[in-house]
Formats: sequence, structure tokens, C-alpha cells
Amino acid sequence: MSRLEEVLSRALENVNGDLYLLSMIIAKRSEQISNGNTPLIEVTKELEELKPVDLALYELAENKLEWKIS
Repeated sequence: MSRLEEVLSRALENVNGDLYLLSMIIAKRSEQISNGNTPLIEVTKELEELKPVDLALYELAENKLEWKIS
């Protein structure tokens, strides 16, 4: 299993396996990062080449994002 697949698996666990919810959270957060918000994870040399959507996925996998269903 690749590193990204492991991260995706952890992120899915954090949203109870709901792919729609995962996509909505990641889309919103990646937009925020693209617009200049600082990532909530430490951007190491390994992560600095990632796109905002990948950073958002890492944030969710590491439980750095707060979200609620409204």
C-alpha cells in the first residue's frame, strides 16, 4: 500500500467511511490553503511538493480539521 493510500484510509476512518463528506471537507480545506491559509500540519521536505488537496487530506488524516454536519 502506498503512502497516499494509507493517508486516504486514515482520513476515511475519520469521516466514518463517508466518501461524499470526505470530498466536501477536502475540497473546502484545499480551497482555503490555495487562498493562502497556512497548513495545519508541519510541512516537511517530503510534503512541500504536495498540492493543496493532498495537504488537506493529510490534515484530515491527522485529525487536524474540525468539521460538523449542518
